[in-house]
Amino acid sequence: MLLCLVNPAVAQVDQQRAEAYFKEATIICERDGGRLWGTSLCGPMVFADARTRTLAVNQPLPAEERPRGLGFANAPVAWGGLRWAAYNWEFTTPLDDLARRQLMLHELFHRIQPGLGLMTATGQNAHLDTEDGRFWLRLEWRALAQALRKSGKDRKRAVSDALAFRLARRSQFANAAESERVEEIREGLAQYTGTVAATESRGEAVASAIQQMIAAEDHETYLQQSYTAGVAYGILLDDASPSWRRRVRSDSDLAQMLRTAMHVAPAANGAEASARYGGTELRALEQNRAEQRRAVLTELQKRFVDGSVLVVPAGGGGTFNAVGATPIPGEGTVFVLPYRQRGDWGTLEATKGVLVNDDGRRRLPGPVHIEGSDVTGDGWTVTVASGWKVRTGPRDGDYQIVREDSQ
Repeated sequence: MLLCLVNPAVAQVDQQRAEAYFKEATIICERDGGRLWGTSLCGPMVFADARTRTLAVNQPLPAEERPRGLGFANAPVAWGGLRWAAYNWEFTTPLDDLARRQLMLHELFHRIQPGLGLMTATGQNAHLDTEDGRFWLRLEWRALAQALRKSGKDRKRAVSDALAFRLARRSQFANAAESERVEEIREGLAQYTGTVAATESRGEAVASAIQQMIAAEDHETYLQQSYTAGVAYGILLDDASPSWRRRVRSDSDLAQMLRTAMHVAPAANGAEASARYGGTELRALEQNRAEQRRAVLTELQKRFVDGSVLVVPAGGGGTFNAVGATPIPGEGTVFVLPYRQRGDWGTLEATKGVLVNDDGRRRLPGPVHIEGSDVTGDGWTVTVASGWKVRTGPRDGDYQIVREDSQ
């Protein structure tokens, strides 16, 4: 999820513009006609802005209260007995036409995903921010891009290389195969659907998939990029096994499905194969990045782990930017760009970083200043909701937000 900072007045949902987007999505859904997944992608959609509380819907507004997290994220929401595809208006409006269409169809797939039996847990892929994780993932993307460009024996060799790079990466990290796999099913299939449905030809879909992998290489962190390969695997499966979408399940591995369909095996020597994709230069780049990140990690450890903090409960919806996110092994991930969160416990706005623990709690660096329901620190503000309070934490200097009736 990407937070786009704009003037609140600009962030108000433009009803005319939203209506044009709804019509655009309807045309795409009707063109698909259930071809991809055997059911229509069309359904309830809502654009919302959390700060102005404005929204636009493509069906009658439900009588019940709007969901608390509406407008914070691009994610399905339950509202009025229906499952809606919900969009952050601030995020949607700056996108170019193709990216917007892909986003709309991505979320519309998430709306029907449970009914297809393709829901999975969220993958924890901190290993993709390590030197080796990034190195082998970039090689896999490059090999998949080559496979999409080629045909026949050349395609088979590129797929074989991609499988070897994938195997080399996953063999180095415990649970990596399962953690990546669930993310490819949950998010990869959604992005595949958005890519294929939003384009008007296979050539356009291929070009988009290749561009997505090229762009992914430039991301500061790969924490949320493990599913990017899912788009390529899906398009390659369309060629090798057109009926694959009827067989894919929540426990499937897309690369294994392609391996079976194309009758290929991983290249025998991944290190040797890497030379075909600039492996030597890639390794040097990743080694340099790893050295720079070690200094960053040391400073973040001091601020968010070793020093005094305010602990904010898990739960709620929010917007954040994953660019520059840094995992702290055993603790969680620091998101260093603007971060907003709202939950039963109150609201949080931070501009200099938040550590999101593996259990969902957030840690904000001290010293902590408390004035009634307002709690502040360097670069962050928390407003505590009624029924909650701030009390001292388990360590000297720490504070935590808890329910008023807690002991």
